[in-house]
Amino acid sequence: MNRRVGTPRGRLVAVLVVTMTVLVAEFVGALITGSLALLADAGHMLTDAAGVAIALTAASLALRPAAGRRTFGNHRFEVLAATTNAVLLFAVGGYVLVEAVRRFDDPPAVPSLALLLFGLAGLAGNLVSLRILYPVRQSGLNVRGAFLEVLGDALGSAAVVIAAVVIALTGWRYADIVASLAIASLILPRTWRLFRESVDVLLEAAPRDLDLAEVRRHVLGLTGVLGVHDVHAWLITSGMPAVSAHVVVEEVEGTSHGQLLDRLCDCLRVDFGIEHSTFQLEPASHRGHEHAAHD
Repeated sequence: MNRRVGTPRGRLVAVLVVTMTVLVAEFVGALITGSLALLADAGHMLTDAAGVAIALTAASLALRPAAGRRTFGNHRFEVLAATTNAVLLFAVGGYVLVEAVRRFDDPPAVPSLALLLFGLAGLAGNLVSLRILYPVRQSGLNVRGAFLEVLGDALGSAAVVIAAVVIALTGWRYADIVASLAIASLILPRTWRLFRESVDVLLEAAPRDLDLAEVRRHVLGLTGVLGVHDVHAWLITSGMPAVSAHVVVEEVEGTSHGQLLDRLCDCLRVDFGIEHSTFQLEPASHRGHEHAAHD
């Protein structure tokens, strides 16, 4: 694999091509067989393809430099893309649940051989996509979301294959409905996790893996620091945390605070992996001027 294809962007492009190919095959298969499970898997792949396309667009926009009112650049487009993808997945999962309940009264006959062939084709395509994304699966919200979606698709295709085998061996028509419900159960929980993480970023919640009490303790342990308050932590986008804080410092005549500021930034960078930090250094006498909302 050449260097360009080996990047997260190149791998997403490759996965998009594979996913679109399998999507067309499964959609045709759903029309031919009348299988709800195959239609659910095709619908899931449609959202996968849309999600990857959105992720690629977001990645391109994020590369544009900060300008004008967008002082952080376009990094939040990745988060908006992940949120949109989650909403689409919720819609697909909800449709499958409603249609499955409707079909329970009179499950249609589904040709098992055709269902098996289309299911195997979908499974093969998903395994190829998983192999492409696995090395970069933790490189960002959208890449991780795409990896989880393809993993869910692979399990969904496996459910289609199992349903086809059950129908062929026993003639049990409910197998297709059960498989579609299994696919929906795979879609919805992981979609909720992706949605929750994306909304956390949009609401500027503190990163889940960052202990603010520990940050305070590290800052207070630095020589020359008397106190710290108004500490805020958020994610600009996945993998890009930021912290701001007011730091109360000793008032020593002739002392430069430049070195202390360097130590504060180094503390967050080395101990917590935070590259973007902003500190307001203030004397103890400034406390009376702080806004009442500050902690």
